[in-house]
Order: sequence, then structure tokens, then C-alpha cells
Amino acid sequence: MKQLVRKRERIVRVRHVQHLQASAQAAQAEGRVATLEANAARLVSLRGSLTPAPGTLFAAALSNAGELAMRLDAARESLTPAIRDAQASADRLGAARLEARIRQESAERLGERAQAAYADWRERKRETPHRRRPDGGAE
Repeated sequence: MKQLVRKRERIVRVRHVQHLQASAQAAQAEGRVATLEANAARLVSLRGSLTPAPGTLFAAALSNAGELAMRLDAARESLTPAIRDAQASADRLGAARLEARIRQESAERLGERAQAAYADWRERKRETPHRRRPDGGAE
């Protein structure tokens, strides 16, 4: 009976570690999404700052600004699939974190039931009167 309690406690510890690992992976994935979205926002901000100032402009400066704007737009557009993939990965890892949490809670309940059963067994064993052999236990 004590072995069963130890086994359940070990399962609880393993499930706890699995949940911690799943949580860390989900947090990293969410961080990647946030970083990519911040990069995309920064590209939009840079693109917006390229509007020409009023006044006299040289054709080369205008051409360079246009070229840079096109490159920034291309970079932002290339981030879209990466953001989508990172978001899908974050969603998948978030679901895995929830599954790990459910397994952890289940293991905790299982461990609590095993401890309660062990306590009941010990109490019943303690209440059981001990019988002596009629011959005094000698063989």
C-alpha cells in the first residue's frame, strides 16, 4: 500500500514538471509572436517616417526614399507568414500547456486518494486486534 502512495507521489512530481515545461514552451512561443508583431509594427513606423518633407527635394533622395519604402514593405509582408506560423505554434503549445495542467490536476487527485486510502488502511490495521497463537507462537 505504501508503494502505491510513493508511486502516485512520483507521478504527481512528474506531471508537475511536465506542466512547468509546457508552460515555459508556451511562454517562449508567445514571446516569439510578440517579438515578430513588434518588428512588424516597427517596420510600419519606419515606413511612415519616410514621407518626404515639404520643400525642395532632389530626385536621388526621393528615389532612395522610395526604394527604402519598397524594401520595408517587402520585409513587413515577409513577416506575415512568420507571424501566422508563430501564432499557430503558440496556440498549439498553449493547448498542450492546458492538457499538461489537466493531467497534473488529475495526478494530484489520484495521489490524494491514494494517501487517503493508505491512511484508512493503517487505521483499520491499527484497530484490528492482534491474535496470539494458542501455542505461544513457538514452533
